[in-house]
Amino acid sequence: MDRITSMTAFVQVVDQGSFSGAAKRLELSPAMVTSHVQSLEKRLGIQLLNRTTRKVSVTEAGRAFYERCIQILAEVEEAEAAASELHSTPRGRLRVNTSAALARVVAPLIAEYVAMYPEVSFDLIMTDHMVDLVEEGFDLALRAGPLPDSTLMTRRLGLGRKILCASPAYLARHGTPKHPADLADHNCITYMNSFLEHRWRFTGLDGEHEIEVAGNLRTNSIEGMRAAALAGLGICLMPAVNMGDDLSAGRLIRFLPDFRTSEAMIQAVY
Repeated sequence: MDRITSMTAFVQVVDQGSFSGAAKRLELSPAMVTSHVQSLEKRLGIQLLNRTTRKVSVTEAGRAFYERCIQILAEVEEAEAAASELHSTPRGRLRVNTSAALARVVAPLIAEYVAMYPEVSFDLIMTDHMVDLVEEGFDLALRAGPLPDSTLMTRRLGLGRKILCASPAYLARHGTPKHPADLADHNCITYMNSFLEHRWRFTGLDGEHEIEVAGNLRTNSIEGMRAAALAGLGICLMPAVNMGDDLSAGRLIRFLPDFRTSEAMIQAVY
């Protein structure tokens, strides 16, 4: 039998002075209360209660056990209350993994979350590879693109679009492409960690296009691509979430907006 329930039954028999009173208080049958107390006595090898047809009294050993049961049940109730409070009021440390491409989105969200729940702190670790959440002790990963097969839970958060952009200086020197095919004649900054590193795909009114691009910079860093584009080195195909501020300020210019580029599903993994 459940030891905590048996201890609770025993305490109630002592407090109420009878098995029937304890049964009424616990909403159990008198036979079930009796069974719980007998289970305790059998486990302990001692008699906890003296029973007569008229009353129930606690033995000397039962009195000592009763006092310990009161303490234990109070601690159990305190532990349950603390657990419930943790559920209703988040606190503690969250270890989150994300790609560098999503860091610009995730960091402001963390700031909002901490403002709502100041007792939560974060470890934000950025990697371009999918980490082993269990082995490396992460609570959550936020990733864009295909994920390896695993038994982890996933939740779709949205779609990440990529856009073509370059600095005004670069476009002034080399011209603005009018069609995806024109990209073959431009210096394109490529992302080394993508299986589409040198093949950029587009869909427009005239169908689908896969363009083989080339350039004098390959990097495994989204921020490195952004910095190179800002410096006027070439054209980049970047996640839109990373370029918003630069586009708004005119530091980068988007072109070929009518051609849809590849999309990557953004997912939470836990």
